[in-house]
Amino acid sequence: MMSLRSMRSILHGGALIGICLLSVGTAVPAHADLNADKAAISSRLYQWADAFNARDRAGTCDLFAPDLISTVSGAPDAGRDVVCARLAALLAKPDMQFHYSPDIQEIIVSGDIAVVRLIWTLTVDRGNEQQSSRETGIDIFQRQPDGRWSIIRFLAFSTDIEGS
Repeated sequence: MMSLRSMRSILHGGALIGICLLSVGTAVPAHADLNADKAAISSRLYQWADAFNARDRAGTCDLFAPDLISTVSGAPDAGRDVVCARLAALLAKPDMQFHYSPDIQEIIVSGDIAVVRLIWTLTVDRGNEQQSSRETGIDIFQRQPDGRWSIIRFLAFSTDIEGS
């Protein structure tokens, strides 16, 4: 026959293991809803376009992770601070009106990493002149510790420029 002390030890040990398992289960969030992840990423891209179009410098920079690396034609690879400074300088030009819009072609999500294939259309109005350009790109997102998706890498290149 088992003593009361032995039974308590087993029960306490089992309870401790159960608590540990429960805490591990709650410490690691479940991200199995790919549609929700895709919707969140799409939303972040549309929010970026809205911020850019509204000349919201902080909102424009919000999409980029601290460890961002961007690759664009005609410029050296750049980190978040340089990209944000370039955007701020562009948005500070009062004689130009901008409108960016994304055309999301594909979103692939795998765990905390996602790849987005998209085409950005930028229309710039300057006085009586209007120019449009299309930039094909790949954005690599990573889920950040706060749960939001942010771009950690992007590659963009212009596919055409036309005056209207």
